[in-house]
This record gives sequence, C-alpha cells and structure tokens, in this order.
Amino acid sequence: MTEMSSILETDGLTKRFGGLTAVNDVDLTVESGETRAIIGPNGAGKSTFINLVTGLLDPTEGSVRFDGDDITGQEPHEIVQQGVSKSFQTASIFPEMTVQENVRMAALAAERGSFRFDFLSRRDRLTDVADVAEEKLRAVDLWSDRAVDAQNLPYGDKRRLEIAIALASEPDLLFMDEPTAGMSPEETDATVDLVEQVQRELGLTIVLVEHDMEIIFRIADRIAVLNRGTVIADATPDEVQGDPDVQEAYLGGVEL
Repeated sequence: MTEMSSILETDGLTKRFGGLTAVNDVDLTVESGETRAIIGPNGAGKSTFINLVTGLLDPTEGSVRFDGDDITGQEPHEIVQQGVSKSFQTASIFPEMTVQENVRMAALAAERGSFRFDFLSRRDRLTDVADVAEEKLRAVDLWSDRAVDAQNLPYGDKRRLEIAIALASEPDLLFMDEPTAGMSPEETDATVDLVEQVQRELGLTIVLVEHDMEIIFRIADRIAVLNRGTVIADATPDEVQGDPDVQEAYLGGVEL
C-alpha cells in the first residue's frame, strides 16, 4: 500500500472578528487523494476555515501550506492557480450563458487569473479551454445539456454545473460547501454518487462541508469536527461517531 502524502496543512490557523474568535488555532492535515469532511454545529467556524484556506479571508494568525508551499495571504485567483478550487452556490453561474459557455469562461479565468478577454490569444490556447470544458461537463454528466441556458437547468443540474465550474481550473484539491443543500432525496443521492465518481475518476482530494451526517459517514475517509472554532475531533467516521465530545457538541450527549 502506497503511503499517502499531505496536500494541505494548516498550522495554528486563527481568525478573529473583533472580540469573536471564529477559527481558533486549527492544526489540520489533509492527505492527498482522500475525501475529508469538516463538520460542526452552526457557527462552528467551518465556512470561515474554508475561506481562510481559499484566500477569501486573511488569517489573524497561523499559516496555510498547499503541496509544500506557503499560500498564506495569497489572493484567491493565485490560490486557484496553485491547484485549489471551491464550489460556490449557484450564484457563481451566469444564468443567461449556456452550460458550456459557463465552464469555458471559468477555465479561461483560471488560466489568466481573472475574467478578462484577450482577443490576441493563441488559437491553441482557446482549443485547450474548449477541451477542458468538455472533459468537466462529461465528468458531471452535463455534456448533453451543453447548449442549454444555465437558467433553464433543474436545481440539481445547476449544482452539477457549479461543480463543473469549480473543476474547470483543474484543481488538485476541491472544497465543496454544502453540495446537497436544498436538494430532494433523489437529487442528493445523485450528487453523492457524482462526488464519489469525480473523486475516483479525476483523482482529486476533496474537502467537504455537509450537514447531512448520513452523507458524511458514507463518503468521508476522515472527519474533522469543529466546535466554537476549535477542532475537537479528527478521526475516521467510526471513531467520530462514537466520540463523546462530538455527541455532546451536537446533541447534548445523544449518540449520532
């Protein structure tokens, strides 16, 4: 069995907003190729942690290393170009553009660092962007809908498009924040299948924030539990499920 190597490491990562400490001295290591879940009660600091790693927020203290390089304080587009991407909510979709145009735009932006057109760009570069868009749309089973305006997609397919947009930068590490939020049970099952398929076929490392514990226990290799900005557990799903501190944080001691 090949030994896994770490792709993401945070050291003492802390974020304060005035007198509120949203993320408190978090040391976390994510191994290459794993699906890592981050869970915790509302207000635990999960989204703030992701925003620190992806450059949307600057840490008050601590550092972030990706693939051995210090990325602390870099701009979000610089972090994307390093190989880190985040799937946002459907607000990241351009509704009046086609499915294919959305993903091509994201691939172009990832290559250049911002949404900016260069009419002198080489034709082979644009061909590469088109190839990336096709690959990612096929990966999320939306290639047959490539000519559909994004606004006309069903909700579940909009979330698939949002994942394809995140994949367009060809990341090594993908953050997914509540990928099944607002979905029907059927859409949720399909999305979980998609996450597993993408991880398997593209060889990604995935860090997943999700409230649905059934999903977490199904697909996560390891789970980090945040409570009031602090990591209170970081272990396998079975170990986390039986952890009394986790049970107390979630349900006042009732077993998960």
